[in-house]
Amino acid sequence: MLSKRIIACLDVRDGQVVKGVNFEGLRAAGDPAELARRYNTEGIDELVILDITATLERRRALADTIRRVARELFIPLAVGGGIRSEDDAAAAVDAGADKISLNTAALSNPSLIATLAGRYGSQAVVVAIDAKRLGDRFAVFARSGSTAADRDAVEWAREAEDRGAGEILLTSIDRDGTKVGFDCPMTAAVSSAVSIPVIASGGAGTLEHFVDVFTVGRADAALAASIFHYAETSVHALKQHLRQRGIPVRL
Repeated sequence: MLSKRIIACLDVRDGQVVKGVNFEGLRAAGDPAELARRYNTEGIDELVILDITATLERRRALADTIRRVARELFIPLAVGGGIRSEDDAAAAVDAGADKISLNTAALSNPSLIATLAGRYGSQAVVVAIDAKRLGDRFAVFARSGSTAADRDAVEWAREAEDRGAGEILLTSIDRDGTKVGFDCPMTAAVSSAVSIPVIASGGAGTLEHFVDVFTVGRADAALAASIFHYAETSVHALKQHLRQRGIPVRL
């Protein structure tokens, strides 16, 4: 069985890491380069930078922040937020990104997925899906969770894979920042529908939540922010716990 990956996420606004609940009420969580250095030392498998206001402000992700973070890392770095075109993606890659994460742009221009996959390879293209439960379906939202996209998360994940995405970053808006656990049914639904890796995001609060999302949720990777930023647990402690529960991880 392939090793499960643990990924830290840096939500960045105005050059600082922030964190909120359900995509709202943001508070400062530290300097992105300092946190990146810490996570690299602690043994995180990958890092994601999301410039959370870039799309709303109609600008590119901040290249200076990407460069500062990339200098601290010897692990894959994914960058999202404000990437609306091939030129935007190239700017992020030139600044140090190994992977490009598309969300709103992929919904409004799905052909961009294939364009970037053709240029950089599918392994470098992540389609981020922000979704919340609406009745018996998982509804997709764009523009930092502010706008309904009239898409179903499972169907959109399938289309993203067909268009060349190499990974899905699936965030539960309902669980974001709540620390009550990942939305395992939603994660399992998407994981079962595609053959590419699915990264689960939103709701991590305890070590056992990661066990749940890797087993019940069938996730290939799990992303967290708050519990790492505020040192509520360490990456090493989490990986040791997962190993003890029979879940393969890289130590």
